[in-house]
Amino acid sequence: MEAEDILGELKDIMQNDNVSKDDLMVILKRYAGIISPFDLMMATALMRKDGEYIQSQYREKYLKIYIKYFIMRMKEVLDNNDEMDVEIDLEKLKDSFHLLEKTFENEKLNDANPENKFPLIYVITSVYTTFILEEPIHPVGSEFPGNLKVTEEKGTYFCPVKDNQKDNPNAICHLCLAEQTPNI
Repeated sequence: MEAEDILGELKDIMQNDNVSKDDLMVILKRYAGIISPFDLMMATALMRKDGEYIQSQYREKYLKIYIKYFIMRMKEVLDNNDEMDVEIDLEKLKDSFHLLEKTFENEKLNDANPENKFPLIYVITSVYTTFILEEPIHPVGSEFPGNLKVTEEKGTYFCPVKDNQKDNPNAICHLCLAEQTPNI
């Protein structure tokens, strides 16, 4: 089983009329299981390197949130044994599949190490967060320049930068269920 096989399995499951969270979790757990502690350390190092380009006043907050909610989600996926016989939004998964596929390939191309599991971690985290937890990709409290944060109000998530990415076809924001924060 190779990391990129997750894309084929997701494509296959989308052929069904209905897909439950349990069905999706079987796939996510199988692939989270091939990610080693070393892979997580390498992904963390990659995120730290990418964080060098973030304004210094946001860098540590960025790293803390992303390492906790992005990298460490693999343990959460593996430990999640909840019964979830609830259907996912299959149309949204189908609509976002091209983005997941493209993101996986872009992340693969950006690293010379063919064993890098960061693209797999990225896909698992994005799918798990969006379709299983039904939470935004950037966790509540994620801070952006201008002291703007992702918030939650009465079960609706708001992101202050969502609209900034609408013309970027590669932005994972298109998968995210957060709405644009009003009046920004």
